[in-house]
Parts: sequence; structure tokens; C-alpha cells
Amino acid sequence: MEGCMTALSVLLAVTVRWAVSLYPYSGARKPPIFGDYEAQRHWQEVTVNLPVKQWYFNSTDNDLLYWGLDYPPLTAYHSLLCGYIAHLISPDWVALNSSRGYESLYHKLFMRATVLVADLIVYIPAVLFYCSRLQEPSAKRKVLSLFCILLYPGLILIDYGHFQYNSVSLGFALWGIIALSHGREVLGSLAFCLALNYKQMELYHSLPFFCYLLGKCIKKGMAGWGLLLLLKIGVTVIGAFSLCWIPFLTDIEQILQVLRRLFPVGRGLFEDKVANIWCSLSLLLKIKNVLSPEAQLQLSFACTVLGVLPSCIKLTAQPTIRGFKLALVNCALSFFLFSFQVHEKSILLVSLPACLLLSEVPLMATWFLLTSTFSMLPLLHKDGLIMAYVITTLIFLLVSAAAMSFHEKTSEDSLGVKPFCASVRRYISWFRLHETSVKLLFFSSMLVMAALTAVICALAPPPALPDLFPVLISGVSCIHFLMFFFYFNIIHLWNNADGRNKKKVS
Repeated sequence: MEGCMTALSVLLAVTVRWAVSLYPYSGARKPPIFGDYEAQRHWQEVTVNLPVKQWYFNSTDNDLLYWGLDYPPLTAYHSLLCGYIAHLISPDWVALNSSRGYESLYHKLFMRATVLVADLIVYIPAVLFYCSRLQEPSAKRKVLSLFCILLYPGLILIDYGHFQYNSVSLGFALWGIIALSHGREVLGSLAFCLALNYKQMELYHSLPFFCYLLGKCIKKGMAGWGLLLLLKIGVTVIGAFSLCWIPFLTDIEQILQVLRRLFPVGRGLFEDKVANIWCSLSLLLKIKNVLSPEAQLQLSFACTVLGVLPSCIKLTAQPTIRGFKLALVNCALSFFLFSFQVHEKSILLVSLPACLLLSEVPLMATWFLLTSTFSMLPLLHKDGLIMAYVITTLIFLLVSAAAMSFHEKTSEDSLGVKPFCASVRRYISWFRLHETSVKLLFFSSMLVMAALTAVICALAPPPALPDLFPVLISGVSCIHFLMFFFYFNIIHLWNNADGRNKKKVS
């Protein structure tokens, strides 16, 4: 029975994914630069037709201003594989220079299929394995957790609507989390290296992986088994990176050029309207006009370090799986809020560990996942994905409510803040976190998001303020993310490693 329910959940999740793929994609029929769909197609064109050593360099056949490759080597190899298959089917799809902006029904079918295949190979099996090992009272609860994670609308809308391959890097990262949960530190390190070599934004997760592994080595004893484990991990990391970077290691200029493409610090503190601190503060203080680019970089670095420090210290001292998952949320959210050159889609890096907390703190995890999807609304609106956004969000909300009953779990214990509230009551005896207040805050938040969704769909912004709606959505989302940042830090820092609320992958 459990197998049938699992198969049905995966089938329904795949159906939702393919239904979203029928909607428009980023830059559809919008020359001359098009969008992310064209970027992925163009990378296939470049990698298939040019030698490896020319992939990241500007040339007459590789104009870096036209969607130049700016992801790590593993993404390039994936593009090469997809491009090779595309060339076998129809050489016109990846013809050098002449295929720019190529759009056809069959090509769209091929491109959408590559996303689904990558999802079925990497991400979905990882979610299946993770949920099958959850310590839940029943098989039904495991399947419901699986269904909720697979229906998270943010990832579906970006990969299958907007068009990207986030499921690959997130899937590798999840395999790394699973491996560490089973005491397979070397395999976990290898999986995360693959994630990092697919997308450099996986650096958002790097500190929790590092601190957890360091904490495990320290606990085992740095003069004995801990040192041996550290050496194994070091060899694994060096070996994995060396294999991924082999074509570029023969020339120092090759390495430097790839790094310049991966980390374009010259772009400034932020570009588009994104729901982080710097973009939101710019409404009150034009940081870009006040601080030099170097000062902006230093400021964002300092704030990010301060944001990740509490969770990293706690995780190193107490390397538990529950603490690891909370640290992943806290560190990724700190990077999103405070770091340099953040894109709106980077919130997916926070959403992955948040999905893993659905069974532990269902209300806050669901609330965050809904907010993360809402924060990308201006991008989804530009891509013509509003209807897909509304439908997938409502499906996720209803399934989560039915499966997790998150709207009923608003007590201090259910929210995981009981130890914190008890600490506060030592100094403020009257302090209470009332369930009614939490519910009111949640439903008010949902109402604001629904209203802004209706406004951006139905109304045109004032001519003098063309970015009014994206700015409002970013500001509201940023306020939410700050609340979640403090909340998840609180439950991590006040978490008792032996507490009864701990649910982990066994």
C-alpha cells in the first residue's frame, strides 16, 4: 500500500511539473537577448561547437555579453551532454551563431524534457530516499511529507516555467545531507562537491557542511579517528574538484578566467529588485551612491559573516543532524539577505533545507516556502506564469494543510520555541506566545500576499513609479525573511540536542 501511495505521489508531482512546462518560459519571443531558456540553449551551442579551453573566454564565436557561460564546469559538461543529444536530433538547434534565439515546438519539448530527466535522475530520488528514512509514526506520514516536498511551487515554477536546472544542484546537496545523516561523511562530502561544481551558489550551504564535518572530526578526536576522517574528507574534496576542473588546470589563466566568470564582483551590490536587505534599504538610503564598490563588498561580507556565525559555532560544538538542517536554513538565509549580488532565485537554496523541516515545524516551514515563492512573483509575472503560480501555490497550501495540519500547530511546543520562551519568562514572567496571535499573523500575511498578487495582475503601476509593485513585493518579502531568520536562529540556538522534538533521517 505504501508503495502505491508513493508511486501515486510521484506521478502527481511529475504531472504538475509537466503541466507548468506548458506555460511560457523566460524570454519567450523577446529578442534580442531573450532569457534563461536561451541562456541554457546557448550554452549547449557553445560547448558542442567550441573546444573546452574556449568555453569561458570571449571570442568572435563566443560573445560573453550574450549569455556567456558563468556557471562551474559541471554545468558546462551537462550542457555539452544535452547539446550533443540536441545535435543528433536536429543540428539547427545548436548551430554555432545561427541558432541564437531558436524557438520551435519540438525544441521546447526537448528542453523541457531535459529538465524532467535531470529531476528524475537526481532530485526526486533524493527526496524519495530522504522521506523513506524519516522517523514518522506511520508510512502514511512519510508519503505525505514526500508529496508536500515534491509539490513545493518555487522550484517547480523556476525549473519548469522560467527554465533552469536547479533540481540538479539541490538534488546533489540533498544527497549530501542524506549521506551525512547516515554517518557517510566521505560520500556526503563528494555529493556536496558535485553540487558546488554545478552551481557556485551552493556556497550558501558550504559553511554548515564544513562546520558539521569539522565538529564530527573534533568529537572523534583530532589525534585519532577524527584526524583520519579529516584526511579522508580532504582527499575526497581535492579529488572531486580536480576531476571536475581537469580541462582547466593546465593553464593558470584558464582557472582565473573561470573564476572571474563565476564571481562577477564588478556588477555591484545588487541589480534587480530582490527581497534582501540591500535592495530594501535602498528605498531609504541609496547605498550604491554613498559607498564605494569596495566598501559595499566589505559591508556585505561583514554582515553575512555576522549572520552565519551563531549557527556555525553552535553546529561545530554540537554536530547533530537537526542542528545541521537548521544551520543550512540560517546560513543560506543570511547569504540571501546580506551577501553581494543576490538574485531572486537564490531563495531556492534556503527553501531546500526548509522543506526538510516540514515535519518538524510545519507552520513555519510552510509559511516560509509560501513566502519564498511569493518573493519571486515579479519574475514570474514577467514570464507570464501568474496562473501557474496561483494554481501551484494553492495546491501546495491545501496539500500541506491536509497533510501536516500546520494551521493547528501554533503552540510554543509545536513551533519549537518552548525553550526560548521559557528563558524569556525567567526575566519577563508575563511573556506568552499566544496561539491566536500566531494564527492571526499567519493569515494576515497570506492576505497581504494575495492582495499584492491581485494588484500586480489587475493594475498598472503609476507612470512615475513603474517599479512600485516589485518594490512592494520585495519589501514585504524581506520583512518576512528577517522574521524567519530570527525564528530559525532561535530554535537552533535554543535547541536541546536530546530534546523530544528531534525528528531526523535515521
